[in-house]
Amino acid sequence: MSRFIIAALAASVSTGAIAADPQFTRDNGAPIGENRNSKTAGDHGPVLLEDSHLIEKLARFDRERIPERVVHARGTGAQGSFKATADISGLTRASLFAPGKETPVFVRFSTVIHGLHSPEGMRDPHGFATKFYTDEGNWDLVGNNLPIFFIRDAIQFPDMIHALKPSPITNKQDPNRVFDFFSATPEATNMITHVWSNLGTPASYRTMDGNGVHAFKLVNAEGQTIFAKFRWISKQGVKNLSGDEAAKAPFNYLTDDLYGEIAKGNFPKWDLMVQTMKPEEFTDLNYNPFDDTKEWLGKPWTKIGEMTLDKIPPNFFEYTEQVALAPSNMVPGIEASPDRMLQGRLFSYADTQRYRLGANAQLLPVNKPRVAVVNNNQDGSLSSAGRNAEVNYFPAATAPKATANQYRQSPYDVNATVDAKPISKTNSFEQAGIFYRGLSADDKAHLIKNLTGDLSQVKSARTRTIMVSYFYQADADYGTRVAKGVSVPMADVMKAVAEYKAANPQEYSN
Repeated sequence: MSRFIIAALAASVSTGAIAADPQFTRDNGAPIGENRNSKTAGDHGPVLLEDSHLIEKLARFDRERIPERVVHARGTGAQGSFKATADISGLTRASLFAPGKETPVFVRFSTVIHGLHSPEGMRDPHGFATKFYTDEGNWDLVGNNLPIFFIRDAIQFPDMIHALKPSPITNKQDPNRVFDFFSATPEATNMITHVWSNLGTPASYRTMDGNGVHAFKLVNAEGQTIFAKFRWISKQGVKNLSGDEAAKAPFNYLTDDLYGEIAKGNFPKWDLMVQTMKPEEFTDLNYNPFDDTKEWLGKPWTKIGEMTLDKIPPNFFEYTEQVALAPSNMVPGIEASPDRMLQGRLFSYADTQRYRLGANAQLLPVNKPRVAVVNNNQDGSLSSAGRNAEVNYFPAATAPKATANQYRQSPYDVNATVDAKPISKTNSFEQAGIFYRGLSADDKAHLIKNLTGDLSQVKSARTRTIMVSYFYQADADYGTRVAKGVSVPMADVMKAVAEYKAANPQEYSN
């Protein structure tokens, strides 16, 4: 193209005669003049290392993938808002719960075990994690569609995930490994019963309830404390697929449904519920109130707010993949309970996000609080905080205050012998039986079919028998039907039950 024509085009652009296409640039903002051909030493010569655009383009491409989440890798996110509807200032001083107050949210739905590019119809617990951008910092309510979990102590979490993930030899998920682990983990019976029901294959993210799973401590303005659990109730109702229906579901059916309905203006909504328990009520329970394999059955739920999801994020990676959700992100008025799984997650979730995204993950738009962040954390990869203060230490004459009494964590007494031992009041099977008996006849049939389909693949007769003995101790009909489905003689089941009772008398003395 002649110099004259280039000048003429430039002039026409400057006068608005034609629309200018955006100019490609390198990451440093410099314009790119050639984006199809590398710089070479002649027609037959090698490519030159001095071609900075080529090197940058390939290097950036090589680094497009950040480490996949070990759990909850397959996810879908949406934006929306939460509106508080009830005055619960008597329970908590958390500012987001002032009646009528609206708080922006980001919600990430997910599966737990399966990988980033797995089909969405695979059986799994399903994550339901909400980031509230409150006026006192971000609160992350990180939970699942089910109200309980498999294990009660975080020290078992890596082992459980290893058992549920593909074999390190065959790279395939293997029921032999799964039930080998669960046969030595009787407290998982309740969660297994939930996951292998149709709740393990929801029809839509819109038709899932959500649960914080753990107990949390709420603190009001007077410093009074109470323990609480949170639950999202889908205003679309709870709808699931049978195992056969899930196997035929399209690869991305959960994401397609959520994004499709939001795009049509059919915005999904949930009610946020709270359930409370006072410490003086603990002694009346036949289970530990901080055991996350248990629900607080019989305790009423109170509606405290509503959430609407009405926006698809503008970039999947920048939002859904880079959102850093962690239970340790709490706000004044919401604190941790002694739940052993929660205690471990307080460290693990934040740490895995720092590993995946770097020390400055909270500076990313999806994670950045909507309030000023004032502390002495500094530097690290991709730092963009814009620090300009000379004082980066505390205490200092000009340092921000960190002594406001209303923001101090609540004190509590600890009078115990330090040891590493199981909790008392384990009661591993009762609630699994209650859940089973609450299912419809069809849902019971689906549970038995789903469970026996996987358990029948287990080669070890001992493992099959122990698992059936757990289901039998939850409910005799439940155990009998699974025994028949996996060809375990009832005499062997009853022997295993007797052996378990003899070895675990604490299960029956609560």
